[in-house]
Amino acid sequence: MPKNSKVTQREHSSEHVTESVADLLAHQEPVDYKRSVLNVTGEAWDKQKEGDEELDAENRPAWNSKLQYILAQIGYSVGLGNVWRFPYLCQKNGGGAYLVPYLVLLIIIGLPLFFLELAVGQRIRRGSIGVWNYICPRLGGIGYASCLVCFFVGLYYNVIIGWSIFYFFKSFQYPLPWSECPIVKNGSVAVVETECERSSATTYFWYRETLDISNSISESGGLNWKMTLCLLVAWSLVGLAMIKGIQSSGKVMYFSSLFPYLVLVCFLVRGLLLRGAVDGIMHMFTPKLDKMLDPQVWREAATQVFFALGLGFGGVIAFSSYNKQDNNCHFDATLVSFINFFTSVLATLVVFAVLGFKANIMNEKCVVENAEKILGYLNTNVLSHDLIPPHVNFSHLTAKDYNEMYRVIMTVKEGHFKELGLDACLLEDELNKSVQGTGLAFIAFTEAMTHFPASPFWSVMFFLMLINLGLGSMIGTMSGITTPIIDTFKVRKEVFTVGCCIFAFVVGLIFVQRSGNYFVTMFDDYSATLPLTVVVILENIAVAWIYGTKKFMQELTEMLGFRPYQFYYYTWKYVSPICMAVLMTASIIQLGVSPPGYSAWIREEAAEKFLFYPTWAMAILISLIILASLPLPLVFILRQFHLVSDGSNALSVTYKKGRMMKDISNLEDNDETRFILSKVPSETPSPMPTHRSYLGPGSNSPMEMSSAPNGRYGSGYLLASTPESEL
Repeated sequence: MPKNSKVTQREHSSEHVTESVADLLAHQEPVDYKRSVLNVTGEAWDKQKEGDEELDAENRPAWNSKLQYILAQIGYSVGLGNVWRFPYLCQKNGGGAYLVPYLVLLIIIGLPLFFLELAVGQRIRRGSIGVWNYICPRLGGIGYASCLVCFFVGLYYNVIIGWSIFYFFKSFQYPLPWSECPIVKNGSVAVVETECERSSATTYFWYRETLDISNSISESGGLNWKMTLCLLVAWSLVGLAMIKGIQSSGKVMYFSSLFPYLVLVCFLVRGLLLRGAVDGIMHMFTPKLDKMLDPQVWREAATQVFFALGLGFGGVIAFSSYNKQDNNCHFDATLVSFINFFTSVLATLVVFAVLGFKANIMNEKCVVENAEKILGYLNTNVLSHDLIPPHVNFSHLTAKDYNEMYRVIMTVKEGHFKELGLDACLLEDELNKSVQGTGLAFIAFTEAMTHFPASPFWSVMFFLMLINLGLGSMIGTMSGITTPIIDTFKVRKEVFTVGCCIFAFVVGLIFVQRSGNYFVTMFDDYSATLPLTVVVILENIAVAWIYGTKKFMQELTEMLGFRPYQFYYYTWKYVSPICMAVLMTASIIQLGVSPPGYSAWIREEAAEKFLFYPTWAMAILISLIILASLPLPLVFILRQFHLVSDGSNALSVTYKKGRMMKDISNLEDNDETRFILSKVPSETPSPMPTHRSYLGPGSNSPMEMSSAPNGRYGSGYLLASTPESEL
C-alpha cells in the first residue's frame, strides 16, 4: 500500500480518517459487483455478456512461436516499397549519400515510434481502436482513422498484387511475351506495331497489353476484364489468409517472408555475373555529398522511413496484440527496423546490378544505331573518311571507340553537328535515367530479364517474390482493419472478413478500368501521406504528453523486466513529435507549391506526359484526405461534450475466476489506486486501468503497489497473459 494512502494513515495514527471508496473496497471479499447493491452504474447484469467478455479475454489468439511473430512483422514492414521506392530514392538523392539521412531518421523517428506501437499493442492486447480508446478516449479517433487509411491503402495495394499475378502467369512462355514487339498486318504487308516501335517492347506490353491504358484519367474506357480477374484472385488470397486467423497466416509467413530473401539473393548473385553490373553498383555507391544538405532529401528520407515500417496503419499494433505480456518488444522493434533497412539495401544492390546490365545493353544499342548513321554519312560523303580514327573497326565497334569518333566529329562539324542527329551514348546517361514505382518492376526489370539466360525462370521467380511481398504487407494492412473492429464491436471474424474483402473488391473496380492506373497513382500519393502523419503525431502525443512518458516508461519496466533506455524518453517526448510536425508542414507546403498531377501515357505519341488532375479528380483527392482525417476531430468533439460515453468515468468491478479488479477512475488523485486481488501471482491481471482517464503527467502510476499482508505480492508482480480491460 502506498505510504500516503488513508489505510496506512489509520494504522499509524489514532486520528479519525474518512475512508474513500477505494479504501473500503480494498478490504472486501471478492463480490459479483453487478448483482450487488453497490451497482451504481445502473447497468443491468447480463450473465451471457459477462461470460462472453471473459472468454474473449481468456481465449484471445496468440502466435505459435516468437519466430512466427517476427516473420509476420517483417513480412508486413518489408514490402513492395523496399524493391521499388527505396532504390529510386537512393538513385535520385545522391546514391550512397542518401543512406546517411535515411539511417539517422530511422534511429530518431522510425525505431522509437515503432517500439511505441509494439509496446502499446502488446500491453493492452487490443487493436488500434481499443488501444487509443484505452489510453485517451478523447483521441479514440486515432484508431478509426487508422482503419480508414488501411482501407484506402489496401484498395490500391491489392491491385498491384493483381498486376504481379498477371505477369506471373504470363511468364510461363518462351520467349517472354514482352521480349519483342508484336507484328500487325497492314493489308498484305506485315509491320511492327507503331506504338511499340516508338517506345519499347516492355513498355508497350505494360501500357497496352496489361493495362490497356487510356490517354487520361477522364477517359474511363470501361473495365479491363483481365485485370478484374487478377484482382479477384488477389482478394481471394488475402481473404483466405485472414479467415484462418493468425495461426494459419503466421504459417503462411514462414514462406511469404523468407522466400523474397531467397529470390533477392539469387538475383544478386545472378546480377553480379552480368556484364555491366559493377557499373550499376558503383553508380549507386558513388556519393553526391552536396545532396545531403538538401532539405528535400531529408523530407523524402523521413517519408520513406515512415511508410517502410508501417507506422500508423494499425497493423503493427494488431500483430503485437497477440503477444504474451512479457515478450521483449524492444528487441523486436530493433530487429525488425534494421532488417527492414538491410532488406532495402539488398534490394537496391539487386536493382542497381540489373540496371547496370540494362544500361550497358541500351548503351550498346545506342552505339550500333549511331554507328549506322555515321556509315550512311560516310557513304553519302556528308562526312569525310579522314574524320574516322584508323584503329576504329565498325564491325566490332566499342563504346570507347565510338566516343572518340563522336568527339572528333563534334569538333570538326561544330556548326552543323546538330543536323547529324548523333547521340553521345554515354553509360552515365543511361544509369541516370531513373525509373520509379511500377515502372521499375514492370518495365525496367522485365526488359533486363529478357536478356537473362533461361529468362522465363527468372521472371517466374521475380513476380512470385512480388506477390509474396505484397501479400505479407496486405495481411498486416487487413489486420489493421479487422482486429480493432472485431475487438471493439465483437462481430464474427469470418463474416466480417468476407464482407470486407467483397466490399473492397467492388470498390476496387475503379482501379481496373482502363484509366485505373491513374487512380492508383492518386491514392498512393495522397490517400495516406498526410492523414498518417497526423495519426502518428497524435499517437506520440497521446502516450508522451497525455498519458505521461514517465508513467509509460515505468509500466514498460514492469512489462519487460528492465527499464528502456532514456533515449526513448527524449525521442518520444521531444524529438519525434518535432520531426513529425516538420514533415507534416513540409508535405502541406509541397502540396500547395506543386499542383497535384500524374503521368499519362499518350497512345498517339507513345510517350508519357505530365497532366494536372481535373477539378472532379481534385475533389476526390481532397475528399480522401478529409475522410481519412475526419474521425480524429469527430470523436474528440463527441467525447469532449459527452455526446457519447467513453467509459472513462464509471466505477466498474470485474469478477473473473476467483479474481477481482476494481477501477475507481472518477476519484481524486490521491484516491486513484487500482486494487488487484488474485489467488495466484500468475493470474494477476494487467495493472493498466480498464477505462483510462487522464491522470496528468505528474500522477503516480497505478502500478505502485505495496506487498500484501501474506507476502505473496510485491511491486514486481507477474503480469497476466490477457488484458482485463472493458473497452
